[in-house]
Amino acid sequence: MLMPKRVKRRKQHRGRMKGIATKGNAVAYGSYGLAADGRGWIDSNQIEAARVAMTRSIKRGGKVYIKIFPHKPVSKKPIGVRMGSGKGAPEYWVAVVKPGRVMFEIDGVTEEQAREAMRLAAHKLPIKCKFVVKGQEGGEQ
Repeated sequence: MLMPKRVKRRKQHRGRMKGIATKGNAVAYGSYGLAADGRGWIDSNQIEAARVAMTRSIKRGGKVYIKIFPHKPVSKKPIGVRMGSGKGAPEYWVAVVKPGRVMFEIDGVTEEQAREAMRLAAHKLPIKCKFVVKGQEGGEQ
């Protein structure tokens, strides 16, 4: 499970996710990528599940790149605790994803294998995604 080794501040505000991704919105390392069509939080368990689905699909051939990291802590109060008395403890970590952000990349496999691997990975994520090819602007569905 991905999480920061150490952080400056343990708790954060929820924040807003307006706008589109201006960084990380192009396929950089691999030949094919999985870009976000929607916006949302992707937690470390979902990132790991998508990674496992991709590596199993390509039968450990090629290379998988993960381009998102869960930096944001999400806190939660325990069940059965009354209101007030401060903010809860950090429960899990999330990556904030905006539309256009390339989350995963694959290299060293055919386009058919990459499409299937990305399809399986997209089913593990809570937002809509699209398959993108390096060098093509905007990608394709």
